[in-house]
Amino acid sequence: MVPLVVVKSPKSPLLLVEDVSVRRNKTDVIKDVNLKIYQGEFVGIVGPNGGGKSTLIQTILGVLKHHSGRILLSEHEPLSQGVFGKVAWVSQAAANLPKNVRLTVRELVSLGVLNHKNWWKRYLPFSSKVEEAIKMVGLSHLAHRDVNQLSGGERQRAVIARALASEADLLLLDEPLVGMDRASRSSLLKLLDSFCHEQNKTIVMISHDIGAMLQTAHRLVYLEETIWFDGPPANFPSLEELALMRGIEDVHGACEQCDDDVPSVLEVE
Repeated sequence: MVPLVVVKSPKSPLLLVEDVSVRRNKTDVIKDVNLKIYQGEFVGIVGPNGGGKSTLIQTILGVLKHHSGRILLSEHEPLSQGVFGKVAWVSQAAANLPKNVRLTVRELVSLGVLNHKNWWKRYLPFSSKVEEAIKMVGLSHLAHRDVNQLSGGERQRAVIARALASEADLLLLDEPLVGMDRASRSSLLKLLDSFCHEQNKTIVMISHDIGAMLQTAHRLVYLEETIWFDGPPANFPSLEELALMRGIEDVHGACEQCDDDVPSVLEVE
């Protein structure tokens, strides 16, 4: 089994997840999860379907309740007043707006600055925040465009701009690369990395694209019910090591009487 590698920092973590377990239907979806994330980090969370990635994010947000352990965001519990405005969530469906919804990019991003104190005001004094967020994601030339007329990559940038307009310190992204072409994925990942280095934003991103995360994230976390690996991409275990960690044995490797004439996967056209 590959030893757990944990990144350490002398600073207080922006996000602390300590011995957290979450149950659904009397079954542990995640168990004894420990995680510390610091300001300016880009952390990629990877793992199989049903491994608990989205459950962890929803628990951090306070949408789901944990039955043991604790979670602190800037030393405050989820949904507490001290967390307000510090965390922004971009869900898997955030960029899939109904066709009958008519919003320009600027209007969509403006939703990021709405809160219980200003939602009733006709004119919001936050235009500079909105324009800066749109500029940061490279959509200034499309600010007046209907969101439903954008490409998948452009829509994803727009919903990320909405999160940036809130001035949140921590961005939680759930599979933002789904449905994007290769060029758009690469461009978005570079953009997210620049937020960490230039804006000191902290990003926690769920993705099935391990290859993309290996090239982009500062840290990788492999989650399957619990955390099996937490460390730099350079130390991320191989596919074979991951399988052994998960208790999956090579059913073919032990076969000494296999037909040598059977072509390998690489040989099949």
